[in-house]
Amino acid sequence: MSYIGREPQVGNFQVCDAISVVNGQAAYTMQVSSTNVSPETANHVLCSLNGVLQKPGSSFTVSGSTITFASNLVTGDVIDFIQILGSTLDLGVPSNDTVGAAQIKDDLISGTTALASEPADTDEFLVSDAGTLKRIDYSLIKGGGTHVLLSTTTVSSSVAQVDITSNIDSTYLNYMISFTDLKSVNDDQQLQLRMFNSLGSPHDGSNQYFFALHGFRQDGSEINASSTGNSYIQLTRQHSGNATNECQNGRIFLFNPSGTSVAKQVLCYSTGYDGSQRFGYSVGGGMNKKDIAYTGVRLYYGTNNIASGIIKLYGIT
Repeated sequence: MSYIGREPQVGNFQVCDAISVVNGQAAYTMQVSSTNVSPETANHVLCSLNGVLQKPGSSFTVSGSTITFASNLVTGDVIDFIQILGSTLDLGVPSNDTVGAAQIKDDLISGTTALASEPADTDEFLVSDAGTLKRIDYSLIKGGGTHVLLSTTTVSSSVAQVDITSNIDSTYLNYMISFTDLKSVNDDQQLQLRMFNSLGSPHDGSNQYFFALHGFRQDGSEINASSTGNSYIQLTRQHSGNATNECQNGRIFLFNPSGTSVAKQVLCYSTGYDGSQRFGYSVGGGMNKKDIAYTGVRLYYGTNNIASGIIKLYGIT
């Protein structure tokens, strides 16, 4: 609330320091702990003189920190006490650690309610800017390159392939597919990819795709593969094994699958551990020579089946 003039003093009931020297004058300074204090008016003061409670306005007046009696006090007069009264509507300052969540209004900051989803761009956070507390919109501090999970396929028994034919569209410019602990039914298999056209059919022409991969095994030997015309894109160069501790892991990036002006390219990096107890990694990619949109991909192990693994599709913002 705003006030014209001096804001009323509230919630501060104080007993002034004793005034022990009465020196034949009417005006005296009111202090608390040796510091001058100024009541709002004389009506905010209780004063006892010679055991008699004085009437504000007629027996004494107040101006700032000075109390002035109606007449000069003389030797033998005793100012018993002066008490300054605040507003009875104010509770004063609570003691430390006495305010809990139940005493705080709902629109104040308490941290007792959890946010169940990503904040909206206009949601605000508190930050300290060189010691000054300020608020800032989430849109100004959220990171870029967020991966939005669109689908998960868990393979727990033998399947010929995994087809991802939903959620690959123009919603995102680029997509990422992760494959984790992917295992083939038989040893020494390479993961391959084909693209689906808008009619839902995989492109599998004999001269449809190019690919190139380069990698190394733990012994330093190079493992390369390439093709200038094939019916698939080979994604991995280190073989997949089928023993308990053998598998392949990697990431596949799909670039602008909905575009129609350039040939479609993919990038893959992977690691693998095979039946001959060889570990290796490879980086490579491939392309579909046609400049048409595609709506899905097929992952498979050539003539062999996928035994187990987890495959996730993400949209990249």
